[in-house]
Amino acid sequence: MFVQVQVQGLGLGPDTDSDTGASASLGLGPGPDEGPGPALGFPSLMEMFLLQETRRNTLIKDSMREQCIPHLVESWFQILQTYQGSQPELTCQCLEVVGAYVSWIDLNLIANDRFVGLLLSHMSVEELREEACDCLLEIVNKGMDPLDKTKLVESLSRVLQSAGFFNVEQEEDVDFLAKFSRLVNGMGQSLVLSWTKVVKTGGGGGGDGSEEAAAEMLAALEAKVPLLLQLLVHEDDDISANVVGFCYEYLHVLKQLPLLTEQQKANVEAIMLAVMKKLTYDDEYNFDNEGEDEAMFVEYRKQLKMLLDRLAQVSPDLLLGAVGRVFTATMQSWQTAPFMEVEVAIRLLYMLGEALPASHGAHFSGDTTKTSALQDMMRTLVSCNVCSYQHCSVSLEFFETVVRYDKFFIVEPLHIPTVLMAFLDQRGLRHSSPKVRSRVAYLFSRFIKTLHKHMNAFIEDILTRIQDLLELAPPENGFPALLTSDDQLFMFEAAGVLIVGGDSAVERKQALMRSLLLPLMDAFRLLLAKLLQETEEERQAVLADCLSHAVGFASRTSKAFSNKQTVKQCGCTEVYRDCMQAFLPALSCPVQRGALRSSVRSFLHRMIICLEEEVLPFIPAASEHMLKECEAKDLQEFIPLISQMTAKFKRQVSPFLQQVFMPLVLAIFEVLARPADDNDQTAALEKQMLRRSYFTFIQTVTGSGMNEVLANQGAENMERVVFTIIQGAVDFPDPIAQKTCFIILSKLVELWGGKDGLVGFPDFIYKHIVPACFLAPLKPTFDLSDAQTVLTLSECALTLKMIHLKRGPEFIQFLQQEYLPSLQMAPEISQELCQVIQQPDVKVLKNYIKAFFQRAKQ
Repeated sequence: MFVQVQVQGLGLGPDTDSDTGASASLGLGPGPDEGPGPALGFPSLMEMFLLQETRRNTLIKDSMREQCIPHLVESWFQILQTYQGSQPELTCQCLEVVGAYVSWIDLNLIANDRFVGLLLSHMSVEELREEACDCLLEIVNKGMDPLDKTKLVESLSRVLQSAGFFNVEQEEDVDFLAKFSRLVNGMGQSLVLSWTKVVKTGGGGGGDGSEEAAAEMLAALEAKVPLLLQLLVHEDDDISANVVGFCYEYLHVLKQLPLLTEQQKANVEAIMLAVMKKLTYDDEYNFDNEGEDEAMFVEYRKQLKMLLDRLAQVSPDLLLGAVGRVFTATMQSWQTAPFMEVEVAIRLLYMLGEALPASHGAHFSGDTTKTSALQDMMRTLVSCNVCSYQHCSVSLEFFETVVRYDKFFIVEPLHIPTVLMAFLDQRGLRHSSPKVRSRVAYLFSRFIKTLHKHMNAFIEDILTRIQDLLELAPPENGFPALLTSDDQLFMFEAAGVLIVGGDSAVERKQALMRSLLLPLMDAFRLLLAKLLQETEEERQAVLADCLSHAVGFASRTSKAFSNKQTVKQCGCTEVYRDCMQAFLPALSCPVQRGALRSSVRSFLHRMIICLEEEVLPFIPAASEHMLKECEAKDLQEFIPLISQMTAKFKRQVSPFLQQVFMPLVLAIFEVLARPADDNDQTAALEKQMLRRSYFTFIQTVTGSGMNEVLANQGAENMERVVFTIIQGAVDFPDPIAQKTCFIILSKLVELWGGKDGLVGFPDFIYKHIVPACFLAPLKPTFDLSDAQTVLTLSECALTLKMIHLKRGPEFIQFLQQEYLPSLQMAPEISQELCQVIQQPDVKVLKNYIKAFFQRAKQ
């Protein structure tokens, strides 16, 4: 009962020593005259609660240290001694309590011969030793002087070793070893930390004994390496993983030493061999149905990779040599070796790519020792036919490694045909495993992108061999396709790169691209006709999905073009225009409208980039269809298309924009005005995003210098649009949209606010824009501690600056004599603000405006 009270009754955090937690957290709020802080603001309710809880805990702990901790410790000792033989469960609970208190009580009460001796005796009792291990770990982890910590760890180590605990091979209880490995990890990390502190404070060695102390700590650390290695290579991965931290930090110590001793080199090599061994899959790994155990092994492998990377930093030559020996030996006998040995040998070669980094993957230039070794291993990999090994893990590792070191084939291009065939046949894209086929499709695309200049002789052969993999899988086929539609995207991209990047004549490129895209166009027309006749909704969705894939595949081929090799230069303009004519009728399809519009819209985005002005004749009809029967999401996705076109073509699309502007705006207004349930968060978010897109569209139009688009909409329509900008700047608590609105208002002032600007616009400035610059920041929802809102305020300041630039003294007079007095502003503050607005430095105005509104909102 007593033990349970200690564990559950206090509810104290385990380690907020003394009152440091409280004092460190007091500076969050502003001082009495500071107003809200620029970024942190006032503490939240949760922060206040945590602050109070920390203070409470600190006060309780301080009182306990003064009044009752020694008595508690004595009672723990008596309980442990009295009940260790008769009540193991009670004794374990008491050990748990000791571990919970160790971090914040006087360690001398626990770390003494009497108490530690008792704990060590528990290490020999099967029912108690796991809890005793945890308790000893808490003692080891207690913060203390480096020399004292080293003495504690060493005395503990001597006792454990003399009691036979270091003979890990003889211990069969893996649960205990899991706890013991954590203790060893803590002891090792404590020694590393002590060594680091002494080395740092000792500087260059000033005769204060720090060099001698550091040497003793390093010797103590080295003495634990044999035990570390036993645990690191243990067959249970959890036990091994528990000492990875100690191993990593030991290697970090070695990295800092100017020269390694022979023993330290031997330790490094032993760790390398341990890592290589533990990277190996076991027989129980389920490659076909990877579950929790498999996921844990993948995570464990990531930890081992960290060790390998650190080994490379300590001794790159040793690592390169060790991997080279393992790799060469395995490749010489891969036909008879177990799959896990073959896989790990290739995996080690792959991991060298990150462990021995090179700029932009240039592993085969520079240091001749490294490049020669890597080149030899790559040559062996691609020529020994290991890619024929009948296991998916080996196949995957082969292709991953080939693509990681794709620059090797620039140095030795004679191996390209061999690897290409592996990609294209049953070893790669036609492998029996869907997982392998899927990954190889992506890797094939990367391989082609890097090496297409070296493949001119094979382009048409490759395209012929992958032709069936480029077919649009008809939904009624019933046979599972070799590749998924996502995998096919990579294949189409690779095909496009081969065609565009080759040295063929323009006519040949044109013919090859047409032969690639024509089957998609034909299939698209047939499927669209079927969709229009289909009445079953589930079947409609399947057909629409297939149609979307066809558009996506065509779109993906266009990624092969660049500024150096444009669609026009490659003679492919006509075939992509034909694609446009084939795909655009889908926009008028009355069913599955969302999916079809989305895919065609994405294609249009690509064509604006690739076809340039050739795309313009298709835009009006496409826009007309996309504005019919819109939802918020449709419009939100359509606006970036119009904005992209506006930013790219500017004056060229001005007539079209003038024509489509109000239909688009009215469609947006109609969707925003639709009633929605107050609790419908999705609908509210969609409307917010649509509102942002609308403002961004207006910003694009005004920012592109096409003021005639707005000006030619008629006075009533233009006024309606501009009022929505004022409303967006003031009424909606959305700082991203508000910022955009102030950018627009500033631009409109620049375009129309001058002496020769739009008739009547100066009145609009004074009646609406100027008030917006003050009303928006004064809103309760305008949070000046929020970074995005501060950016909005900066745009608000720039708008005031632009009004002054365009209207001059007239604006200052309006502020001083009319507007600011209407806000009951004191004349001296009004005068101060006007003086800042007239200063040339905008930064001064931005800083002043922020302070101005902070004061105003207090």
